[in-house]
Amino acid sequence: MKKLEEVFKRSGIPTYTFVEPVEYKNLLVSIRTPGRGTVVEGPSGIGKTTSVLRIIESLTSGQKTIRLSGRNPDDFDLIAALPEMGEIGIVLIDDFHRLPDATKFRLADYIKLLADTENEKSKIVIVGINKAGQWLLNYAADLTGRIDTITFESNAEIRVHELIRKGEEALNIEINIKEDIVLDAQGSFHLTQMLCHEAC
Repeated sequence: MKKLEEVFKRSGIPTYTFVEPVEYKNLLVSIRTPGRGTVVEGPSGIGKTTSVLRIIESLTSGQKTIRLSGRNPDDFDLIAALPEMGEIGIVLIDDFHRLPDATKFRLADYIKLLADTENEKSKIVIVGINKAGQWLLNYAADLTGRIDTITFESNAEIRVHELIRKGEEALNIEINIKEDIVLDAQGSFHLTQMLCHEAC
Protein backbone atom coordinates (compact mmCIF):
# COMPACT_ATOMS: atom_id res chain seq x y z
CA MET A 1 0.00 0.00 0.00
CA LYS A 2 1.33 3.43 -0.97
CA LYS A 3 1.80 6.03 1.74
CA LEU A 4 0.38 9.55 1.55
CA GLU A 5 3.83 11.15 1.90
CA GLU A 6 5.12 9.04 -1.00
CA VAL A 7 2.30 10.10 -3.32
CA PHE A 8 1.62 13.76 -2.53
CA LYS A 9 5.18 14.77 -1.72
CA ARG A 10 5.72 18.08 0.06
CA SER A 11 9.38 18.11 -0.98
CA GLY A 12 11.59 16.16 -3.32
CA ILE A 13 10.91 14.61 -6.71
CA PRO A 14 7.38 13.25 -7.33
CA THR A 15 7.27 9.51 -7.77
CA TYR A 16 3.62 8.84 -8.60
CA THR A 17 2.33 12.30 -9.48
CA PHE A 18 4.85 13.66 -11.97
CA VAL A 19 3.19 15.61 -14.79
CA GLU A 20 5.13 16.99 -17.75
CA PRO A 21 4.81 20.78 -17.97
CA VAL A 22 4.24 22.34 -21.40
CA GLU A 23 7.95 23.22 -21.65
CA TYR A 24 9.12 19.63 -21.07
CA LYS A 25 9.83 18.61 -24.68
CA ASN A 26 11.81 21.80 -25.45
CA LEU A 27 13.80 21.22 -22.28
CA LEU A 28 14.46 17.61 -23.25
CA VAL A 29 15.86 18.62 -26.66
CA SER A 30 18.05 21.32 -25.12
CA ILE A 31 19.53 19.00 -22.49
CA ARG A 32 20.09 16.34 -25.16
CA THR A 33 22.07 18.76 -27.39
CA PRO A 34 25.83 18.27 -26.84
CA GLY A 35 27.64 21.13 -25.15
CA ARG A 36 24.82 23.65 -25.46
CA GLY A 37 24.05 25.51 -22.25
CA THR A 38 20.54 25.14 -20.85
CA VAL A 39 19.00 27.77 -18.61
CA VAL A 40 15.66 27.00 -16.94
CA GLU A 41 13.91 29.93 -15.34
CA GLY A 42 10.56 30.60 -13.75
CA PRO A 43 8.84 31.04 -10.39
CA SER A 44 9.43 28.71 -7.47
CA GLY A 45 7.37 25.51 -7.23
CA ILE A 46 6.51 25.35 -10.92
CA GLY A 47 8.43 22.13 -11.68
CA LYS A 48 11.74 23.36 -13.11
CA THR A 49 14.20 21.27 -11.11
CA THR A 50 11.90 18.24 -11.08
CA SER A 51 11.65 18.30 -14.88
CA VAL A 52 15.42 18.68 -15.32
CA LEU A 53 16.11 15.76 -12.99
CA ARG A 54 13.53 13.54 -14.72
CA ILE A 55 15.07 14.30 -18.12
CA ILE A 56 18.62 13.70 -16.91
CA GLU A 57 17.50 10.39 -15.39
CA SER A 58 15.88 9.35 -18.69
CA LEU A 59 18.95 10.29 -20.76
CA THR A 60 21.83 9.05 -18.67
CA SER A 61 22.84 5.46 -18.38
CA GLY A 62 25.64 5.49 -15.87
CA GLN A 63 26.77 8.98 -16.94
CA LYS A 64 28.07 11.14 -14.14
CA THR A 65 25.56 13.71 -12.87
CA ILE A 66 26.34 16.34 -10.25
CA ARG A 67 23.74 18.53 -8.55
CA LEU A 68 24.99 21.75 -6.96
CA SER A 69 23.23 24.73 -5.42
CA GLY A 70 23.86 28.45 -5.33
CA ARG A 71 22.22 28.40 -1.89
CA ASN A 72 24.91 26.13 -0.46
CA PRO A 73 28.19 27.94 0.30
CA ASP A 74 29.87 24.52 0.48
CA ASP A 75 29.24 24.15 -3.28
CA PHE A 76 30.76 27.51 -4.31
CA ASP A 77 34.34 26.25 -4.63
CA LEU A 78 33.30 23.21 -6.65
CA ILE A 79 31.15 25.31 -8.99
CA ALA A 80 34.05 27.74 -9.53
CA ALA A 81 36.40 24.81 -10.25
CA LEU A 82 34.18 23.17 -12.91
CA PRO A 83 36.12 24.64 -15.88
CA GLU A 84 39.31 22.89 -14.72
CA MET A 85 37.75 19.50 -13.94
CA GLY A 86 37.85 17.94 -17.41
CA GLU A 87 34.90 15.71 -18.27
CA ILE A 88 32.22 16.64 -15.77
CA GLY A 89 29.17 14.85 -17.19
CA ILE A 90 25.92 16.72 -16.62
CA VAL A 91 26.05 19.35 -13.89
CA LEU A 92 22.83 20.87 -12.62
CA ILE A 93 23.34 24.18 -10.83
CA ASP A 94 20.23 25.20 -8.94
CA ASP A 95 19.64 28.75 -7.63
CA PHE A 96 22.23 30.22 -10.01
CA HIS A 97 21.09 33.74 -9.08
CA ARG A 98 22.56 33.29 -5.58
CA LEU A 99 26.13 32.62 -6.73
CA PRO A 100 28.91 35.20 -6.29
CA ASP A 101 29.47 37.40 -9.36
CA ALA A 102 32.99 36.07 -9.99
CA THR A 103 31.64 32.51 -10.16
CA LYS A 104 28.87 33.55 -12.57
CA PHE A 105 31.47 35.11 -14.84
CA ARG A 106 33.63 31.94 -14.86
CA LEU A 107 30.59 29.79 -15.60
CA ALA A 108 29.53 32.01 -18.49
CA ASP A 109 32.95 31.63 -20.12
CA TYR A 110 32.93 27.88 -19.56
CA ILE A 111 29.44 27.45 -21.03
CA LYS A 112 30.57 29.34 -24.15
CA LEU A 113 33.56 27.01 -24.52
CA LEU A 114 31.40 23.89 -24.15
CA ALA A 115 28.93 25.16 -26.76
CA ASP A 116 31.64 26.14 -29.26
CA THR A 117 33.27 22.70 -29.02
CA GLU A 118 29.94 20.81 -28.93
CA ASN A 119 31.35 18.92 -25.98
CA GLU A 120 29.60 15.57 -25.54
CA LYS A 121 31.18 14.79 -22.16
CA SER A 122 30.29 17.95 -20.25
CA LYS A 123 27.05 19.90 -19.93
CA ILE A 124 25.87 22.68 -17.64
CA VAL A 125 22.18 23.07 -16.81
CA ILE A 126 21.32 26.19 -14.82
CA VAL A 127 18.09 26.57 -12.89
CA GLY A 128 17.06 29.91 -11.43
CA ILE A 129 14.26 32.33 -10.86
CA ASN A 130 12.97 34.64 -13.57
CA LYS A 131 15.58 36.27 -15.82
CA ALA A 132 18.32 33.75 -14.97
CA GLY A 133 19.16 33.56 -18.67
CA GLN A 134 19.47 37.32 -18.97
CA TRP A 135 21.70 37.42 -15.90
CA LEU A 136 24.00 34.89 -17.54
CA LEU A 137 24.11 36.94 -20.75
CA ASN A 138 25.00 40.00 -18.69
CA TYR A 139 28.23 38.20 -17.70
CA ALA A 140 29.03 37.12 -21.27
CA ALA A 141 27.12 38.82 -24.08
CA ASP A 142 28.74 36.46 -26.61
CA LEU A 143 26.73 33.59 -25.14
CA THR A 144 23.82 34.73 -27.30
CA GLY A 145 22.91 31.86 -29.60
CA ARG A 146 24.89 29.37 -27.48
CA ILE A 147 22.37 28.79 -24.71
CA ASP A 148 18.72 27.83 -24.60
CA THR A 149 16.60 29.73 -22.12
CA ILE A 150 13.49 27.75 -21.25
CA THR A 151 10.96 29.77 -19.28
CA PHE A 152 8.49 27.85 -17.15
CA GLU A 153 5.14 29.54 -16.70
CA SER A 154 2.19 28.73 -14.48
CA ASN A 155 0.86 25.25 -15.29
CA ALA A 156 -2.53 24.95 -16.97
CA GLU A 157 -5.45 23.74 -14.86
CA ILE A 158 -5.73 20.56 -16.95
CA ARG A 159 -2.19 19.58 -15.88
CA VAL A 160 -2.93 20.33 -12.23
CA HIS A 161 -6.03 18.12 -12.55
CA GLU A 162 -3.80 15.39 -14.01
CA LEU A 163 -1.46 15.57 -11.00
CA ILE A 164 -4.42 15.21 -8.61
CA ARG A 165 -5.88 12.32 -10.65
CA LYS A 166 -2.56 10.45 -10.55
CA GLY A 167 -2.44 10.87 -6.79
CA GLU A 168 -6.02 9.70 -6.36
CA GLU A 169 -5.29 6.59 -8.42
CA ALA A 170 -2.09 5.83 -6.50
CA LEU A 171 -3.86 6.10 -3.14
CA ASN A 172 -7.18 4.63 -4.36
CA ILE A 173 -9.11 7.64 -3.04
CA GLU A 174 -11.18 10.53 -4.34
CA ILE A 175 -10.48 14.09 -3.22
CA ASN A 176 -13.81 15.87 -2.99
CA ILE A 177 -12.37 19.40 -3.01
CA LYS A 178 -10.14 19.04 -6.06
CA GLU A 179 -11.70 22.03 -7.86
CA ASP A 180 -10.83 24.25 -4.89
CA ILE A 181 -7.29 22.87 -4.86
CA VAL A 182 -6.86 23.58 -8.58
CA LEU A 183 -7.96 27.18 -8.08
CA ASP A 184 -5.87 27.75 -4.95
CA ALA A 185 -2.72 26.18 -6.45
CA GLN A 186 -2.62 28.85 -9.20
CA GLY A 187 -0.69 26.57 -11.54
CA SER A 188 1.97 25.51 -9.01
CA PHE A 189 2.64 21.77 -8.92
CA HIS A 190 4.41 22.14 -5.57
CA LEU A 191 1.45 23.93 -3.99
CA THR A 192 -0.89 21.31 -5.47
CA GLN A 193 1.13 18.57 -3.77
CA MET A 194 0.96 20.36 -0.43
CA LEU A 195 -2.77 21.11 -0.66
CA CYS A 196 -3.59 17.52 -1.63
CA HIS A 197 -1.44 16.23 1.22
CA GLU A 198 -3.31 18.43 3.69
CA ALA A 199 -6.70 17.49 2.23
CA CYS A 200 -5.90 13.80 2.62
